[in-house]
Amino acid sequence: MKNPSRSYDLLWLSIALLPLIGLSFMLSVPSQDYWWYLRLGKDILEQGAIPLVDTMGYSRAGEPIFYQQWLSGIIFYLIYQAGNASLTFLMRAVFIGITYGAIWQLMRTHVGARTATIVLIILGMATSNNWMIRPQLFAYPLFVLCTFAAYEWQKGNNRLLFLFPLSTFVWVNLHGSFVLPFLLAGAALVFGATHIELKSKDLLSALRALSGSKKHQAMFITILAMLAASLLNPHGFGVWQYLVFILNNPSDYLFSVEWRPPMNEGWQMNIFFAWMLALPILASFSKQKLTWLEWLLFLGFGWLALSGIRYVIWFMFLLAIFTAKLVSEWTNTYIDKPIERINPRINTAIAVMLLLLSLVFMPGVRDSWWKDAPDLYELTTTPVNAVEFLKTREDLPGQLWNDYAFGSYLEFMLPSRPTWMDTRMYSFSLEQWQEYARVTNGEGWQEMFDREDINLLLLSQAAQPNLIQAVSASPFWCEEYSDEYAVVFSRCEAK
Repeated sequence: MKNPSRSYDLLWLSIALLPLIGLSFMLSVPSQDYWWYLRLGKDILEQGAIPLVDTMGYSRAGEPIFYQQWLSGIIFYLIYQAGNASLTFLMRAVFIGITYGAIWQLMRTHVGARTATIVLIILGMATSNNWMIRPQLFAYPLFVLCTFAAYEWQKGNNRLLFLFPLSTFVWVNLHGSFVLPFLLAGAALVFGATHIELKSKDLLSALRALSGSKKHQAMFITILAMLAASLLNPHGFGVWQYLVFILNNPSDYLFSVEWRPPMNEGWQMNIFFAWMLALPILASFSKQKLTWLEWLLFLGFGWLALSGIRYVIWFMFLLAIFTAKLVSEWTNTYIDKPIERINPRINTAIAVMLLLLSLVFMPGVRDSWWKDAPDLYELTTTPVNAVEFLKTREDLPGQLWNDYAFGSYLEFMLPSRPTWMDTRMYSFSLEQWQEYARVTNGEGWQEMFDREDINLLLLSQAAQPNLIQAVSASPFWCEEYSDEYAVVFSRCEAK
């Protein structure tokens, strides 16, 4: 059901985006990934080339390194240079607004504005834990754009298929999830027959209907164009080899939380599991039926979501769209009843006011009225004060051994102190990660520090209490600095 007033839609869309954009301004930036991407962007712009060997840490200095997300690093660095935290947070808000606004529009083809707003707010709250400032942020609107193109193609509109190769060209230089549009297009190629629904056709009938059709040929050509577009990057076919490497890299699976299967812990994961289980039940009662393509996407992306936390948000984007379709008959009757009187000017004015209202939560603006505003950066992983201390103590001996989460911030803010390890999970061997875990737990640390000639430590109060206790008790190490987040030790005899 559609309301003829665009201003009415704009009003309800602004109501949906106000809490989401406001929330995006209040989410602190964790150290993981963000800071080393700033360093990468800076290095690329200064050197005029993408680094091919590791220059950020000393444990792998000179070893080959692969930066598929090079363009993200440049974008992050340019935005940081132009406006520091305020512009960086505004960038995130813009991408969140575009992504979720596009999902709202996709849902709006099935339901009224009020229902689309309710579902979008639930979706946004449930997926906000994936709004970290990292390259994946740039991929969210591209995914929704490709989803829209797939739906339009299924309706018989081939004119938007160019969005697939165009998105692939941009995506392949931004983030490793560039394979996702191939999954969308491939599923559409096989299961995207027009007007073929579960209630009227079986699977074989759907496949026969697709075979040889002009629409089928157009999608096949589109996939070939996508493959060609994926090679338009500085590494060529190497991005596909990198993707295979990442998907099979044990360091990521064993030591990175986002690669682990999701657990039903916390309210956001409660929503995810409940929504996933409820949708098939909802489908069984709804007079609206999902197509073969939609069921395949549900099963395929659902399997991805259950295999790794990092895939949950893509699946939930689709869940919201499917849900809007299935509840449309009920909501159009009970929630989205037509409004008899609509004042376009008032609607538009209120909508603009609500969108501007979200800006009061932006860093640099909120400081004038919110004394206890959230920290810009997640201080448990961003040792701001400790690094400032190290900048003033160049006399302290190296080499430096650091908490791996601290490494990213160090690499951008204090490049004169190369790190032993950082959050580039894929670049370190399984053996190095295992040794890091042992030392962090306070096992064999002195032997390791002696072997590696390590004379300076930057340790995390939250993540390494056992190691801090052991080092503090040693007569060979002197505490140089301490705060509630980090501790700096130096080897006494090396001073």
